[in-house]
Amino acid sequence: MPDWRPLLQGDLADRAREAAETVALALPLASGWLPMPMSPETETAWNASLAAGDAGFSLLYAYLALGQNASGGDSEENADTALALLDRSSEAVAAVPMSDSLFTGFTGIAWVTEHLEGRLFESDEEAHLGVDEALLDALSLSPWTGDYDLINGLVGLGIYALEGLPRPTAAACLEQVVDRLAERAERSRAAGTTWFSPPEILPAYQRELFPEGLYNFGVSHGIPGIIALLGAACQAGVAVTTAAPLLESAVPWLLARHQGPESSWRFPHFFHPGRDPQPSRLAWCYGDLGIATALWIAARAAGNRVWEQAALDTALSAAVRPPHLTRVMDSGLCHGAGGVAHLFNRLYQATGEERLADAARSWYESALGYRKLGLGVAGFRAWASDGAGTQDWRDDPGFLEGAVGVALTLLAAVSPVEPEWDRLLLASTRSQP
Repeated sequence: MPDWRPLLQGDLADRAREAAETVALALPLASGWLPMPMSPETETAWNASLAAGDAGFSLLYAYLALGQNASGGDSEENADTALALLDRSSEAVAAVPMSDSLFTGFTGIAWVTEHLEGRLFESDEEAHLGVDEALLDALSLSPWTGDYDLINGLVGLGIYALEGLPRPTAAACLEQVVDRLAERAERSRAAGTTWFSPPEILPAYQRELFPEGLYNFGVSHGIPGIIALLGAACQAGVAVTTAAPLLESAVPWLLARHQGPESSWRFPHFFHPGRDPQPSRLAWCYGDLGIATALWIAARAAGNRVWEQAALDTALSAAVRPPHLTRVMDSGLCHGAGGVAHLFNRLYQATGEERLADAARSWYESALGYRKLGLGVAGFRAWASDGAGTQDWRDDPGFLEGAVGVALTLLAAVSPVEPEWDRLLLASTRSQP
């Protein structure tokens, strides 16, 4: 695997580094933000979570410390802060009930703990057995009736399991995730394999638009996330006899929905037979760039040059999409300029394609351009949904949509330390270039 190379130089690199460090300084003043009224127990879980709380904050301080180590600087203060935040989030797991969601539940906190072992502190395999056993118990229920997605469902549990390999109980969790996904698969000899989102698992605003359900094309909540996870499982050598045939059949189904070079976008937001496909945003969560990254992981796992070219072509098309057609409104990781920049950077590092590097630099400039000092967290505000389909500005310090995610993307552009935290997004895997 080639070394990770800092992408930004000069003034843009200085601005990116300063912004990331200022977010870290601002976080103690930003704690306690909530998107809506919550019960005391739910508030505790939220403030501990990967998506919006201490577990996600811990990643920022950890990667600041790792960067300081790499440059010979003093990393002790940031490392201590990362560990203190992680301890606080772990204490919340013991104190209040939490879901098994990767981004808002105990699984994400466990992932961060696993990820920082060997980086900031020594590994303790025994410490993870309780989480593994809880997930194995949940995953033994067949058929799976919960979410299948990355944010809250099966794919997210698979990401946790991948991080724990080669621990036998983690491998068993990943095998169970793949089995449950196989049970949920919709198979057609002519059309291929896919996964349907029935109306009962959709948020209310989506259910109004698609009362019959839909096929979701977002990495965060849909089919591309499954494809990337299946690729990662194959690459890791786990559940290959089940995952590989699913992958071989699912990628062609996805590629058959490609819109062609005459369109400014390649894949829709959602798909349902009989409905005209609608343009998607440019983001990690939904749209061509997230799909290109998922296809790249699948292609490298399968050794499939056709898929690899499809991934590269999709990314290059995204690189020239006019900004006014991207629906980017802020700097965030999930659906903002920082996340777009990071994925272009990640794909550039994997492919060496300079056009992707140019796109990444442009989007890093945009991410910094959205910064307004005196507002939000260190100048960063989030344009995000309230869960009911309504968008508005908010002062979100979190990892997924807020300032911590922005800071991590900026650090990745100026640091020689590979941003392996993006395995949470299936933007990379342990053995992915």
